[in-house]
Amino acid sequence: MKKCYLVFSMLGIIYISCNSPKQKEIAKAAIPKVESTTAGDKVTRGHQLVASVGCNDCHSPKIMTDRGPEVDPERRLSGHPSQENLPPYDKETAKSYVLFSMGLTAAVGPWGTSFAANLTPDETGIGNWSEAQFLKAIKEGKFKGMDGTRPLLPPMPWTEYRNFSNEDLKAIFAYLKTIKPIDNIVPAAILSTPQALEAK
Repeated sequence: MKKCYLVFSMLGIIYISCNSPKQKEIAKAAIPKVESTTAGDKVTRGHQLVASVGCNDCHSPKIMTDRGPEVDPERRLSGHPSQENLPPYDKETAKSYVLFSMGLTAAVGPWGTSFAANLTPDETGIGNWSEAQFLKAIKEGKFKGMDGTRPLLPPMPWTEYRNFSNEDLKAIFAYLKTIKPIDNIVPAAILSTPQALEAK
């Protein structure tokens, strides 16, 4: 009986202390209010995502250093350079392997040859794109984010990126619209078969 009385007494003390006006004030003060996201926060979030998920790996031309290829800061996210011609390669090897250009902005494989897109806000990049187009490109794998176009080609991992929330994709788009516009017309993809044009 004494144990029961002791347990109930302790529970009562805990209840009173947790529900006292002072404790309620402390709890309210400790929980920060969530403010609506500002445009600056959105761009910052987009920058963090672009830097984290490897967009520069394929979409930024490289300069060769003693540590290997590094992103060229003057051409960041401008896609495969229009003036860069790919060297000859063994077409039989490309049927079984994926070959990358030295700057990693072009890839050759069984589908043909794909070139990383210009993601800068220049008209040769995504300058004329709407946010809805960008979301459609990533969520549905549509070239230029338009219905009736070919699917995005490897190595673009849109099947993974489509799992981003709409808010994250909008943040990425908002960030891309703030970077330096670079005039660079990326070559058209060279498809190995007509089936490569069909949507999946």
